[in-house]
Amino acid sequence: MAKYGLVIGINDYPGTDSDLAGCVNDANDWKKILEGRGFTVARLLNKEATGKAMREAMEKVIRPAKAGDIIVIQYSGHGSFVPDRNGDEPDGVDECLCPHDVMAKGVITDDELFELYDSKAKGVRLVVISDSCHSGTVARFAPILTPPSIKGRVAPQRKVRFLSPAVFLSKRQVAPIGEALRHRAASAPGRYGALLMSGCQDTEYSYDAWFEGRPNGAFTFVATRALANLGPKANYSDWHKAIRTMLPSQQYPQSPNLFGSTTMKRWRVFE
Repeated sequence: MAKYGLVIGINDYPGTDSDLAGCVNDANDWKKILEGRGFTVARLLNKEATGKAMREAMEKVIRPAKAGDIIVIQYSGHGSFVPDRNGDEPDGVDECLCPHDVMAKGVITDDELFELYDSKAKGVRLVVISDSCHSGTVARFAPILTPPSIKGRVAPQRKVRFLSPAVFLSKRQVAPIGEALRHRAASAPGRYGALLMSGCQDTEYSYDAWFEGRPNGAFTFVATRALANLGPKANYSDWHKAIRTMLPSQQYPQSPNLFGSTTMKRWRVFE
């Protein structure tokens, strides 16, 4: 049995005024964990994580896997949505990931991710860990007014990991999104081709946070600590339940989700 991993962390989003702080740390933390469990792990950080590079890296870890192998793809960065082009989304939008070069080259939609994930060989276990969000309004976010996690003149600001479509789409492209978003069904990028652990529900936001003087995603911080306390035979449902004992919290009102079949949820974690 072979184990392949890909971790992606993007703090820097040129031209958006929406840089993050904890995504690179997230990716490095997951890389260390996966390597400790026998995975061969590739990594893309910041300017390395262009749309082209992300697509190619996903293909590279998916292509060699054979029945019985395990693939883990982790992403920390901005999520968003764009108008659905092929009519396969009841809510009229495609969820998407935002590469480093989103302003120049655009997003990676859930339709693209589904094709990538679905190209895996039969019998391959694919797990996707997404510390981003795909919900919200088409307006810029108001500042988060809760106290910072540490004190000081340059105390970090908590942010949500959602990039408004209005940042990278024209007004004409944004206009069709509108009202349907208030009644969205549960979904997430690439949701049918893999077991997906996501940092929040569709109507919530994943937070870019600070813990113990270090930036991290709130979901990543909690998920990695819950993982450290799991028994050796724990499955993904067990892990998700442990995470949900710590999130949502008063400071981080996000409810991590687990998308996949009953069989997938019973897979042993990273085994």
